Amino acid sequence: MGYNIIWKNERGYIMGKTSAAVKNKWNDKAYDRINLTVPKGSKEIIKDFAEKNGESVNGFINRAINEAMKKQKM
Repeated sequence: MGYNIIWKNERGYIMGKTSAAVKNKWNDKAYDRINLTVPKGSKEIIKDFAEKNGESVNGFINRAINEAMKKQKM
């Protein structure tokens, strides 16, 4: 069962935090998942590279895929 945590921030607004179940339900509707396997040690290298370029690992992988697919279309 989901729940909300409510508090006041410095401006006095009441903020709510959605439960993991609600987020997971949305993600299941909005996204497909791909399980990616990389050689040992590559995960940290990829993570460091993405962070140094201001991206999440997921954002970096999505951008790399999209760029490769655009090149193929040309």
